[in-house]
Amino acid sequence: MYVADAAGARAADAAAIAAGIPARALMQRAGAGAAAEIARRFSDELGHGILVATGAGNNGGDGWVVASALHAAGIAVRVAECLPAATPDARAEREAAIAAGVATDAARDALSSGPERIAVDAILGTGLRPNTPLEGDVARAVAALATRQRQGTRIVALDVPSGMNADDGRDVGGLRCALTLAFGTLKRCHVVSRAGCGEIVLLDIGLGPHAAAAHGATLATPGWFRASLPAIAADAHKGTRKKVAIVGGAEGMAGAVILAARAALRSGAGLVKCVVAPESLRAVQEAEPAALAAAWPADDAALERDVAGWADAILVGPGLGRANARALVERILRGTRSPIVLDADALNAFAGDAPALAPSLRERQALLTPHPAEFARLAGLGVDAVLERRFSLPAQLAADVAAAVLLKGVPTIVSSRSGDSIVVGEGTPVLATGGAGDLLGGIAVTLLAQTNDAALAGALAAYAHGKAAWLVSARDVRGYTLDDVLLALPVVWSLRAPAPRPPVLAELPAVGEPA
Repeated sequence: MYVADAAGARAADAAAIAAGIPARALMQRAGAGAAAEIARRFSDELGHGILVATGAGNNGGDGWVVASALHAAGIAVRVAECLPAATPDARAEREAAIAAGVATDAARDALSSGPERIAVDAILGTGLRPNTPLEGDVARAVAALATRQRQGTRIVALDVPSGMNADDGRDVGGLRCALTLAFGTLKRCHVVSRAGCGEIVLLDIGLGPHAAAAHGATLATPGWFRASLPAIAADAHKGTRKKVAIVGGAEGMAGAVILAARAALRSGAGLVKCVVAPESLRAVQEAEPAALAAAWPADDAALERDVAGWADAILVGPGLGRANARALVERILRGTRSPIVLDADALNAFAGDAPALAPSLRERQALLTPHPAEFARLAGLGVDAVLERRFSLPAQLAADVAAAVLLKGVPTIVSSRSGDSIVVGEGTPVLATGGAGDLLGGIAVTLLAQTNDAALAGALAAYAHGKAAWLVSARDVRGYTLDDVLLALPVVWSLRAPAPRPPVLAELPAVGEPA
């Protein structure tokens, strides 16, 4: 499965059409799949009928197919024609629906009132041009749908909520959908603007191998996670489960290393060593007795004994502090060849000077895990610029530093040094708290030790981290802490994902507390 921009999604459709699949057949598959999903999910509400708001383009045509299918199933359907059907396929589906007896109504009357508890948004789809406001009949129709949504009607968007830009998720429509049914490929807005999209279901419309023409990033799915996760052998021991060193924990910041160590232990590490400031040794040993502890190396012999000659992978950064951070990080980079994860102040130490990392990272598996502000400092950009270009910048930075890059956020983007990217949509606001990145670092360094593949380890870690938060709570997040996320990690490792039911390809849950 892929996450693509609007142009990429159109390219995938065009490739399928060029291979002999009629465009109208794609529309019919999309509409039929959407109708089946609506009927399955909203059987009680459909007793009050359903309203379908259609626009002029092929998204409106999808809506007409939905209307026909639900009408054929005995559901009372009203279509609000917001704009006349303007494409040949949309006109053909409109004519077929009306011939079958689907009722139509003036958009103003149908949208302003009615008994329906479900309304389908088939007005624009991916048709909104960037930086363009809604105007005229479209603006009035979307505003009316938003009003009905605030009054309790549940909105189901076909492909993309009207008023939302498919590429960057910017929203001028104000819809808060209960469900968005995406067709063929996920669009970037689906993983960026989760609040507007609600629950997201990707439906197979028959693109098959032509979906690759979208040139999108790969979506991390439950099946991918299970297939990619390294197994722990029946005869494993603490050595084969790998040893990880976590370097950080300046005075007053031992908690970051403790969180990372706990995450590493709950992710399957065989041995964990916390390498911290001398002032933090006691705190670490008392808080996490399952981990070893050592002081920051004072010389090359200590570095070899406690880190370079001991660890299968190293995490540097949690609670490291900024005082003398660069000197310590550079010593570790010069004195080790182990796979390495750099996070937090290990990254801040190279603010504006990211390419200086490349010589030390090029010959090893390495992963950088910045949040947007840390990324901005590394790249010499503003945070807004990072967020606007989140799908392209990680690959650029990965090339500059000769390492995989994991840009944290919603979504998380992981790019390999070769430029391939994985999008991780897992995660909830439970993780919007200090220390969440330390948990991620502990998971990532463990998986890096076990896979020796930095990009894969980063993507697996981001998925597990986000899935654990989702198991804690997807919607009501107040009061949950990172301790709850840690306790959920063992459940994540044991999850067995059922195969999606056709035509569903992937699902992303609604996240965040309802407004």
